[in-house]
Amino acid sequence: MRLEAVILPELGTGPDMPIVVSHWYAGRGEFVWEGDRLVEILAGPLTFDVPAPATGRLVEIRGREDDLVEPGSVLGYVAPNDERYGGDDSTNRTGDDSGRTPGDSPRRSGRPRS
Repeated sequence: MRLEAVILPELGTGPDMPIVVSHWYAGRGEFVWEGDRLVEILAGPLTFDVPAPATGRLVEIRGREDDLVEPGSVLGYVAPNDERYGGDDSTNRTGDDSGRTPGDSPRRSGRPRS
């Protein structure tokens, strides 16, 4: 299973400024969307939100609330959504690559059959 790491980026703070995990917006096992706020970080008077690196399930949380962390630290892991079905994003739940999802019906032309 391929995992995407949630990594604390360089914040430009000094080496003696503590950086603390403040709050996780999602819990382990919850579905997250790429780019959405995932974890809040406090660095002195600054508040910084680390985004989800991929769309999928948050499968591991390493940086717990109130933990001291450093830039470059792995805070958790997301299992990308394409892993749920064992393929790439072009394959849907039905196993075909038509671009339709289950429940979609083919368009009808509106003309009567002869």
